[in-house]
Amino acid sequence: MAANDRKDPLLGHNFAVELDGITGTGFKECSGLDCSQNAIDYREGTDATLAKRKIPGLLSWSNISLKRGITSDHNLWDWQLKAAKGKVDRRSLSIIMLDSSGEEVMRWNVRNAWPVKWSGPSFDAASDNVAIESLEIAHEGIEVAKW
Repeated sequence: MAANDRKDPLLGHNFAVELDGITGTGFKECSGLDCSQNAIDYREGTDATLAKRKIPGLLSWSNISLKRGITSDHNLWDWQLKAAKGKVDRRSLSIIMLDSSGEEVMRWNVRNAWPVKWSGPSFDAASDNVAIESLEIAHEGIEVAKW
């Protein structure tokens, strides 16, 4: 392989989040891009062997966790509060991986997302850390738009 054909892995700090209707969504951390599928044991009474078969079960998506420094923008809190009051506002969410020049390389589009947990900052008078808020988001699936 020639040196110029080398494909270095992408770095985890180059990402952006697009959230319908909420601006100023620069996040320091995003996690939870995963899914799993259970394997169900199955055996019919007429099976000649004593072994169980495995069949695919339901697909399960993990909640996505977003963290950012608290600002005067309270749109994430308002969105969560609306859901907590029973008026769930499902939105589109995209998590975008960027290359070293800031160009989009991959995009995960999240369907029908809504907040299920908001956490405020921890306070410590002896620290100079940024105050962080986090939002946990449930959703109904992820599609990869670029790869």
